[in-house]
Amino acid sequence: ARHLGQELGLPERDLNDIHQAGLLHDIGKIGVNDAILQKEDSLTDEEFDEVKKHPEIGYNILCGLKSLRPLLPGVRSHHEDYAGTGYPDGLAGEAIPLMARILAVADAYDAMRSDRPYRRGRPVEEIEEIFRQDTKQWDPLIIAAYFRARDEIFALGKDGVIS
Repeated sequence: ARHLGQELGLPERDLNDIHQAGLLHDIGKIGVNDAILQKEDSLTDEEFDEVKKHPEIGYNILCGLKSLRPLLPGVRSHHEDYAGTGYPDGLAGEAIPLMARILAVADAYDAMRSDRPYRRGRPVEEIEEIFRQDTKQWDPLIIAAYFRARDEIFALGKDGVIS
């Protein structure tokens, strides 16, 4: 996420906030049942509804900490999608905070690349094809930044896996 922000020319203060928000964006998952998070089968609609609460839970955990307030837009809105069908608030396009739009791409890359209890991680080529094809989920500006910064992103970890 930080490299995406750098590629977009953001100031150092914003890059630091994006980095910290990236570390804390899923903190709300501590409020989601581990059995759901570690489930090997497909989630039921009810289970997915529980998972979808994690951005708001994370926001509520962090909002009382004054020093972390700049991170709140990323924590709350990292699952909003550019077309407006994301959660928790159904924001669309530029109404989604820039930090969240950046985190959405970084988080999607990490989620698709990483092994999960229910599937193996995807190859980078497949992820990049998804980024090229799905023009509604992510901000095209951030996707373009990803492709410009991809070599630097790969250098963060072996075979494009960011640890």
